[in-house]
Amino acid sequence: MIGMTLIVKKVTQFIIGLIFVFGINIVLFGHLTPGGGFAGGVILACGFILIMLAFGKDIALGKVRKPIAHIMDSSGALMFLALAMLGYIGGTFFFNFLPQGKQFYLRSAGFIPLANIAIGIKVSSSLFVAFVVLVLFGKQVSKTMDDSDEE
Repeated sequence: MIGMTLIVKKVTQFIIGLIFVFGINIVLFGHLTPGGGFAGGVILACGFILIMLAFGKDIALGKVRKPIAHIMDSSGALMFLALAMLGYIGGTFFFNFLPQGKQFYLRSAGFIPLANIAIGIKVSSSLFVAFVVLVLFGKQVSKTMDDSDEE
């Protein structure tokens, strides 16, 4: 049996959608409420990590493969850099070149929500890849330790 018990798997199936919606909400509305790209990215990464803990490594890596996570990681960083460089259109690095809308609305902060999205993509994929690497590295270390104990 791979992963956790049936109860943990069922609760995870129920709650994982809520975790992802909450993480996306934190990323999108980070300029209006406490939160933003980093906090939302951590919540999204925790959702992927919860899938890995509940269902096992194989199922979690079937949902998001490492190459896809690496591509998302790089594209999030490039999006953030592109937003910073597009500020040069206004004459300054990180210049808010998009028009500000009505206060307390989603489109009220210029390019800050776009920066939050880029940071959320970067953070969630980076933490997921780091967790996967630690899981795989931990298996290698435990295998090496078991081999040395047998000698």
